[in-house]
Amino acid sequence: MTRFFQLITSRQFAEAERVLERIKQKMHPSERNRGYFQALFGMLLTQKNNNDRYTFLATLDLNSKKQLKSYRHEFLSHVENRLHAEYDRGFFDAWAEYMRVLPKLETPIQAANNTTAKPEEEKTTGEDTQTKQETTTKAQEETEATKPQRSLIDFAK
Repeated sequence: MTRFFQLITSRQFAEAERVLERIKQKMHPSERNRGYFQALFGMLLTQKNNNDRYTFLATLDLNSKKQLKSYRHEFLSHVENRLHAEYDRGFFDAWAEYMRVLPKLETPIQAANNTTAKPEEEKTTGEDTQTKQETTTKAQEETEATKPQRSLIDFAK
């Protein structure tokens, strides 16, 4: 499971999808596992899109161990709460696990999560601008190529 969290945090989505597919194959069918998987799938999609400033992950300070620990305890309280359905308890269990793993990751978290960071301003010529546009187009095509397989989406429903 730690590998999946490392991959989504470092934005290696193609490999994360393969790991998620293996996790799905190993899971026994239950409501709790379905909630757990749905949380993992949501984490992957959220990190992949990373354009909604209102999502939980976008507002989370991944370098604040105190904050991550606080969220982990909150998620664990939901896991232990018998009033929640099994699906919900599995969902919160996945999030608690992610909060446990995040402080231990050696990946430069800030660079992986912060999309608002801007590189130093450089003087650009027309050729530089065209090269940047081509790079952006290639990156968009790669993102399209790493969309999750239909089987993951079907399983998540």
